[in-house]
Amino acid sequence: MSGLLLVSFHLLLLFKLVAPVTFRHHRYDDLVRTLYKVHNECPYITRVYSIGRSVKGRHLYVLEFSDYPGIHEPLEPEVKYVGNMHGNEVLGRELLLQLAEFLCEEFRNGNQRIVRLVEGTRVHILPSMNPDGYEVAVAQGADSSGYLVGRNNANGVDLNRNFPDLNTYIYYNKHGGPNHHLPLPDNWKSQVEPETQAVIHWIRSFNFVLSANLHGGAVVANYPYDKSLEHRVRGFRRTANSPTPDDKLFQKLAKIYSYAHGWMHQGWNCGDYFPDGITNGASWYSLSKGMQDFNYLHTNCFEITLELSCNKFPRQEELQREWLGNREALIQFLEQVHQGIKGMVLDENHNNLAEAVISVSGINHDITSGDHGDYFRLLLPGTYTVTATAPGFEPETVTVTVGPGEPKLVNFHLKRSMPQATPTRRVPNSGHEGRVLPKKVQPRARKEEMEMKQPQRVPT
Repeated sequence: MSGLLLVSFHLLLLFKLVAPVTFRHHRYDDLVRTLYKVHNECPYITRVYSIGRSVKGRHLYVLEFSDYPGIHEPLEPEVKYVGNMHGNEVLGRELLLQLAEFLCEEFRNGNQRIVRLVEGTRVHILPSMNPDGYEVAVAQGADSSGYLVGRNNANGVDLNRNFPDLNTYIYYNKHGGPNHHLPLPDNWKSQVEPETQAVIHWIRSFNFVLSANLHGGAVVANYPYDKSLEHRVRGFRRTANSPTPDDKLFQKLAKIYSYAHGWMHQGWNCGDYFPDGITNGASWYSLSKGMQDFNYLHTNCFEITLELSCNKFPRQEELQREWLGNREALIQFLEQVHQGIKGMVLDENHNNLAEAVISVSGINHDITSGDHGDYFRLLLPGTYTVTATAPGFEPETVTVTVGPGEPKLVNFHLKRSMPQATPTRRVPNSGHEGRVLPKKVQPRARKEEMEMKQPQRVPT
């Protein structure tokens, strides 16, 4: 009898796992079961892994889609979605669960658009960055008058005001200094919450190219910078537009989502008007220590923020309409990672060069090659002068014309710098016989990807 009961228990668990995603709100345990359900249905193109834990010990689970899950394929870009950063803004969480189910189902059905996306892109979906806050918000319910209940994490901290402030550095060093991969303060770990630290380690571990952060409380696609040069509170002034060097590109990315969305592009939503359904973050209101600006200033990743609903906690009956209004936009945005230029940076012996700097003349924001020597530079159609540099190597410059379709493949083969003769006195017994030793390229810290825990069993 005990054996029969055990079999019955496993059958019941299996039934719960394969039940279709429904248009309802998912608490933490339901969210985890849903992620594993998708993985069980599409085991060869998905992987579930954790990037860390919340204050209260809940895993921050990510569902990955790729034809080789867990492996970075050179020249295949990485893209991410992050939801539920504010625990009471729940629509993004539900949309990402629906998206995961949709990608799996359509891939299995042979939808060629989805097959191409999965086979040519590595997609990472973090449905909830703030699971502790969500549990507080959901306990109040959708009809709660406590508008901000659950917004912060369990320590009462707003996670979108918790990243290291790199804007201040760039604003006060306009005429010099680096314009990309700005260094973190030495004590940054002591200044951020566990959820923020987990996300920072995550985005430093993968060479993300494109990202969107899903929020609620408005309907607009928001692009960097979020922080204005004259930092102010929301609503005081609305004219401090703070563009990045990639402003036109960011506007295009925002418009792609807005016009593919059911109604965002109309502009009038939630009592606000945003032309084309997009806005520069700082021209709306200034936000310090946000995740969007941090991605752009510290990594290769271009991130926008998607405000998706007037109601931060939509009623369950509204979820299907919201999914239908966002589905095409979510897919189109992922596809935008395939534009501009990409390629390999190699030395004379065809070894991969990590951390080579890729500069585009006229755009004061560089990106770097990843650990495998591949790089991805999002660009609008046009003709560009592009230069690759690495310590100890001669720079290489090319002119490339970018079209509106697939990214242009541009490889760089860098030659080692010739030793420079100097008029200074030779030092006897130097040990190097007067030769100048070329610098070696110092690759970034090895990927922390292996540190990401991949659970072995389905939590119950």
